[in-house]
Amino acid sequence: MYKLGCTVKNLDGVQQLIPLSVPEIRGNEWKYLKQCLDTNWISSAGGFVDTFEESVAKYVGSRYAVATNSGTSALHMALHAAQVEENDEVFVSTLSFIAPANAIRYVGAWPIFIDSEPEYWQMDPSKLIEFIENNCSFESGKLYNKDSNRKISAIIPVHILGHPCDMDPIMNIARTYNLKVIEDASQSLGATYKSKPVGTIGDIGCFSFNGNKTITCGGGGMIVTNQKASASSIRHLSTQAKSHPIEYTHDQIGYNYRLTNIQAAIGCAQLEQIDDLLYAKRNIAKTYENALQNTHGLQLMRCAPWATHTYWLYTILVDPDVYRNSSRELLTVLASENIQTRPLWQPIHKSKAHESSGVYECPVADRLSSHALSLPSSSGLDPASQSKVIESILTN
Repeated sequence: MYKLGCTVKNLDGVQQLIPLSVPEIRGNEWKYLKQCLDTNWISSAGGFVDTFEESVAKYVGSRYAVATNSGTSALHMALHAAQVEENDEVFVSTLSFIAPANAIRYVGAWPIFIDSEPEYWQMDPSKLIEFIENNCSFESGKLYNKDSNRKISAIIPVHILGHPCDMDPIMNIARTYNLKVIEDASQSLGATYKSKPVGTIGDIGCFSFNGNKTITCGGGGMIVTNQKASASSIRHLSTQAKSHPIEYTHDQIGYNYRLTNIQAAIGCAQLEQIDDLLYAKRNIAKTYENALQNTHGLQLMRCAPWATHTYWLYTILVDPDVYRNSSRELLTVLASENIQTRPLWQPIHKSKAHESSGVYECPVADRLSSHALSLPSSSGLDPASQSKVIESILTN
């Protein structure tokens, strides 16, 4: 059993470990929070919610943005807006946090798990094409899985760790087979694909503002789209489908998914600093790269020439046959020195929670999950702490 660090500070503020990724609170967060408290606007109505939506839309270049209380609820609402129906199927990255697959099941649809490509670790478009050619039929403008006889209605490419998926071939597949594209950009706000911000390439994009993300609300999400009907539908459903501004009447089964004003206030202050936060992330990544690039048995993150990387979590691949330890052994060694690291997620096709979704072979994702380790990557990681991480990796 490997040990995970969990405590960041004592009550007296003395740091006990170098954490994986914690927020950087250094701007107008306290000022905006005080405005919420002073005016009693702390719940799901208030000016900061509107401002945060408008600011995110402007930052990524979308026409509409709708704030939600999590990245998971954003994905759930996006699937509704894309009209993914019960017993449909949806292509989704298998190497990801489990949220997109869970959201697919929330609407009664089923995931088809797609393997990663080995260079940048994102959804492999060639595996999408391979699945379609070997397992699908295209009839009357609709794509069907011949094994399950279910209609395939959408693709969710997940931009993991701050790097975009290769979107051109994914969008070509979507156009060819009339599939909606929902980008899960929860980990990658600020990344671009061929100069276009992630989240704005497909039909709908989703972001997360959980406490470990580059910018945070403590918890929250955002949906962006250029489609007015989708934005209106999402806003309606996420406010319990309330059909009248005064009367408590509801015309659909809705959800309580709205972001609070107090969370949006934090988000506004964080977004004001995003350029500085991304600059810090990229400098941290460059320091790791310079220090570790000649270490036998370690493969470092790569950035495609068509991408800008945010390095949300700087992650290495550990070859146990060449390096002194496996990734899990290195995790335990670093934890003993108060350095918090994490393995990548179990590929979702291996998850007990989704074992009824089918059997899929995803060897690249399996290898990445077994051998990857994410290193401390907080925007506020100081040079002395990063030097300690590097020294520990090089000497253990």
